[in-house]
Amino acid sequence: PSRCEVSRIGSLAGVALLLIGQGLQRRSHAAWMLALGICVIAPLPIWLRGGQVLIALSALLVAMALWASRREFYRQGALLDEAWSWPWIRNLGLVLVAVIWLLFFVYSHVEYQNELWWQFALQGNAPRALRALLVVAIALTIFGLARLLHSTRSPLPPADMPTLDALAPILLAAEDTQACLVLTADKAVLRDADQRGFVMMQRYGGSLIAMGDPVGPPDVARGLIWRFREEADRLGLRPVFYQVGEAYWQTYLDLGLTLVKLGEEAMVPLQDFGLEGRERADLRQAWNRGKRGGLSFRVAAPAEVPALLPALAAISQQWLDDKAGDEKGFSLGSFDPDYLVRFPVALVEADGRIVAFANLWQAPAGHELSVDLMRHVDDAPKGTMDFLFIELFLWGRANGFHRFSLGMAPLSGLAQHRLAGRWNRFANIVARHGERFYGFSGLRRFKSKFAPQWRARYLAAPGGVHLPAALLDATRLISLDPRR
Repeated sequence: PSRCEVSRIGSLAGVALLLIGQGLQRRSHAAWMLALGICVIAPLPIWLRGGQVLIALSALLVAMALWASRREFYRQGALLDEAWSWPWIRNLGLVLVAVIWLLFFVYSHVEYQNELWWQFALQGNAPRALRALLVVAIALTIFGLARLLHSTRSPLPPADMPTLDALAPILLAAEDTQACLVLTADKAVLRDADQRGFVMMQRYGGSLIAMGDPVGPPDVARGLIWRFREEADRLGLRPVFYQVGEAYWQTYLDLGLTLVKLGEEAMVPLQDFGLEGRERADLRQAWNRGKRGGLSFRVAAPAEVPALLPALAAISQQWLDDKAGDEKGFSLGSFDPDYLVRFPVALVEADGRIVAFANLWQAPAGHELSVDLMRHVDDAPKGTMDFLFIELFLWGRANGFHRFSLGMAPLSGLAQHRLAGRWNRFANIVARHGERFYGFSGLRRFKSKFAPQWRARYLAAPGGVHLPAALLDATRLISLDPRR
């Protein structure tokens, strides 16, 4: 009798193969190893049950096929990390419902009794079938709980300090200040073989997300886009490029990605910037008002920043408390001393104390200047931030910079036509109804006062159902507090 009960192992093997089928479809190496082991071991209880050679041979044939195609299962990662699609869950549920229905249909002539669950008999197929069904239910419950309690994919290890220091020559040759985001030390780095460029990236959910275009010469950047795609494929993740420009749109399309507009970046030309003329009257008045109010401006070199950190930390914490928010990551820097000491810091002072500061990003090769953290005390004189920006424009022009990036205005510059694409219509609805929570139009109005040129920024990701998932993963990644 005990030999007959071993058939439950066959039921478990079948359930296990169903559960790891999604992993096999995604070419997971871990799923391949487990499936191969099941197909090799499964024939043993089948033979013990009564020598059903055909069933045993079918499992061995599957094992041989898996072994022959072993090079196709190259993606690394734990099985519990596999993201299940809703169609797969639906199909799995339909199979299990069909099995349960078939079981009760075949044994519909057997009157149900509680004893069927523990009765052992050589010819008692119904009791064994019920107990096999119970084992299957327990296995599914355990697997479901394991996935429920399993933490989400852990982030990729961020680049260490020696790696970041080694990127200095690449950053000096960068033409976009966004490259400085790599120094936040919350992203992994993918470099080319010749150490001429890099992609900064992080993993969240089912996405491998790159921050901006690759940094480096155009030929290196195009190669890195494909390298990044290969890395995402190896990890079984969807490739996502966040806040990219228009330089490599053809390469992104060659990857099979879809581009959707996230907003527009404000770029202020500095070579002709000045406070003279009627069109600059508002800026001139704001600057004069700041001067009359006792505001002064200076730029502290990186060597001076360590001594300023206690005062800057107090301003930063007061600003966060006033905004009732947390630090953001990935696409923004946070108040991290190791990060701030790498940059010059612009200071606005009043009556001998610092009332506002901003760390400066510089891309000398591209003659571009920008800021990341911008924070002020809650009792700063009115117009302090306007004064800070005007002084930064003047300082940048005097130091040979040609343009100043004010950052992106999210969900701006989108097509307003009723026949525009679904993304444009959806984003316009979000911008319209989310105004009170974020202030999309207010942010664009603030940046527009400096008469910038606008350039589009995009998200490049797989289309279809993957696109909203990629947007959600990117949004959640940015909202994570890097201090936690």
